[in-house]
Amino acid sequence: MPIVEDAVREALKNVIDPELFVNIVDLGLIYEVDVAEEKDGKQNVSIDMTMTSPACPAAPQLIANAKSEVGKLDGAGEVEVKIVMTPPWTPDCMTEDAKDQLGIF
Repeated sequence: MPIVEDAVREALKNVIDPELFVNIVDLGLIYEVDVAEEKDGKQNVSIDMTMTSPACPAAPQLIANAKSEVGKLDGAGEVEVKIVMTPPWTPDCMTEDAKDQLGIF
């Protein structure tokens, strides 16, 4: 079964920001997901994500956890996570659920 972007995003919801206790998808940290079929039948996944600040101390942990969760998907090959800072993250990137969890109205 091919990996689709929605499945990748669902897997990434298992990655929780250790400072905010909200998943990285609802925080709006995931900008782009690309899935590419390889000759061996595996699918490589490339993820562009950002951080809430350029000096985010949780960045290495979030990257490792994102790779791990997406790597568990059936048929996943290589998982690449790139940190991008453009466009800059703002609280407007968050879902309403995340805003509710953090008490942002």
